[in-house]
Amino acid sequence: MTTTYTSPFRVRAVAPAVLERLRLADDAGLTPEPAVDAEGGAPLRCCLRRSRPGERVSLVAYAPLRRWAAATGARPGPYDETGPVFVHARAEDCPGPPAGAGHAPALGLHGERRVLRAYDAGGRILGGRLVQLSAEEAAAGAAEAVLATRFADPRVALVHVRAVEYGCFLYEAVRVR
Repeated sequence: MTTTYTSPFRVRAVAPAVLERLRLADDAGLTPEPAVDAEGGAPLRCCLRRSRPGERVSLVAYAPLRRWAAATGARPGPYDETGPVFVHARAEDCPGPPAGAGHAPALGLHGERRVLRAYDAGGRILGGRLVQLSAEEAAAGAAEAVLATRFADPRVALVHVRAVEYGCFLYEAVRVR
């Protein structure tokens, strides 16, 4: 007998339509300034991977909760945050997220400290959790377990994962209905 695990969430990169607008003017109203990432390693939110040396990237201000609220009718009020994200400078340089990325929560949860903030369907915060996993723990499924724990609360509609030190938005996990 085979047991199939269905994740209660799906990880999402920044949507292509949103990226198109952010590449013109970010959520702080600023015009992005593309630059060559000589060393590589920037966490790209358009394709959910790290940049490679020589890729052109832009650091833009992004308000993920505001955009989610606009699409769902939620009212996050004071929890609406704007933070920095790296994206490919041009759409044609971005391959998009890899197939199966919707269930790749280990991405971005190992290494530095991360905060996972859970929100209800109305956009109100339900709490946060500080996480720091080794690459081995993340690869062994600990990242999936951390996110699944947040979604065990039936009030949780989405979880934002951010880097603690710089406040960068890493990705959003949304409840699968």
